[in-house]
Amino acid sequence: MTPLDELFSDEKLCYKIQQRLPFLFALAEQQASRGQRVGMEVGTLREQILVALLIYKFGEACVDLNIPVTEHEVDAQVKNFPISIKTATAQSESPPSVKIVWTVDWMQAVKFVESYRPKCHILLVLIRWDKTGGLYGIPLQAQEEVFAQLGKERYLKLPKQGTNPRGVEISPEAVKALLGHPLTKFLPIKWQRPAELETRETLLAPYRRWLHYWQSD
Repeated sequence: MTPLDELFSDEKLCYKIQQRLPFLFALAEQQASRGQRVGMEVGTLREQILVALLIYKFGEACVDLNIPVTEHEVDAQVKNFPISIKTATAQSESPPSVKIVWTVDWMQAVKFVESYRPKCHILLVLIRWDKTGGLYGIPLQAQEEVFAQLGKERYLKLPKQGTNPRGVEISPEAVKALLGHPLTKFLPIKWQRPAELETRETLLAPYRRWLHYWQSD
């Protein structure tokens, strides 16, 4: 049984995810916002929230975060299974593209596409504020089958040359096929922003961890 199987079969945990993930992601957006704009660091905060979920479920001993920098897609090893953590925001019902690797160098992006093959499970959160999105567990087998069906050119989306590339994406067509694959696991989540986020306590939350060090002797 893979970690994805264990995660999505835990009914009590799945209920907790449905109840708490919108609050935690809204809090992450609040902490990453400056002047009503959400900064790119929100992606790191979301990833930390999901890694914390994996640690909560499987324990610290089973979650390895010491991933070599050459493993661009892998964010954690859970029980020796490589896991890639992805989040994407969409307002329409159409599936969005999903960033698979970040790079600002065009040749590095091309090189990545040339050598790409699916190699790890994906834990994907699809965020649709004021609508229903979900948590998806996309096993490696599902990715391999969709990749073989669509081919590299349709599965991946390269940025336009001459622009700031910011990386390579899984195309909307491929994301749609992955989300609908019979092996993909799905937990629906209603994305409602909690009203209590405007309290002084939540506004101070991102500074508490650093305040602790200033207060210690």
